[in-house]
Amino acid sequence: MKKLLFFSTLIILVLFIYSCRSSRYVVRERPVEPHYVQPLAPGPNYTWHGGYWLRSGNGYTYHNGYWMRPSSNRRHFTSGYWQKRRGGWVWISGRWRN
Repeated sequence: MKKLLFFSTLIILVLFIYSCRSSRYVVRERPVEPHYVQPLAPGPNYTWHGGYWLRSGNGYTYHNGYWMRPSSNRRHFTSGYWQKRRGGWVWISGRWRN
C-alpha cells in the first residue's frame, strides 16, 4: 500500500511539474508584424491592447489589437514583445500592471 501511495504521489508531482513548464516556442526568425490602422477608441477610459502573437502549430499567428477597459484606473497594459533567445526568438505576452 505504501508503494502504491508513493508512486501515485510521484506521478502526480511529475505531471504537475510538467504542466507548469514554459510554453514558449522558439522560432528562428522574428515574424514581421502586419500593418493595420488602429481604430478610434470607443469611449473614454479605454486602453489599447496592441496586436499579439499566439502559438499555432510550428509557429505563431498574429492577432490584431483591440480596445478594452481596465478593471482599475490604476492599472495599465504593457504590450507583448519579441525576445531574443538562444536559437531564435520567443514571444513574451503582454500583461496588466499596477
